Amino acid sequence: MRSLAISIILRESIKTTLAKAKEIRGFLEPLVTLAKENTVANQRRAYSKLRDKAAVAKLFSEIGPRFKERPGGYLRVIKRGHRTGDKSPIAQVEFLKEDNEVSESEALEEASS
Repeated sequence: MRSLAISIILRESIKTTLAKAKEIRGFLEPLVTLAKENTVANQRRAYSKLRDKAAVAKLFSEIGPRFKERPGGYLRVIKRGHRTGDKSPIAQVEFLKEDNEVSESEALEEASS
């Protein structure tokens, strides 16, 4: 969970299996809620879960302030078909963008429609 959460924080969008995508929400969304209030205590609590200074820094400097007014639901899980090798379902996990921005996945969905 830790490495998957770090990847999502640093890249803001990843592809993984559907089961992992659903499970990571319960791990990562409370950390984003912590990051909404930038205190040393909250940073230390987030670091104890993640153990990555760069991820904690980005969480508190960019991601937390972005969702300051939002009460929850910071991640979006989009189903992306099946993996070619073992046919396991694949999903894309990404942070929600600002209300006026369109994410890359939304642009792809609109183009394919």
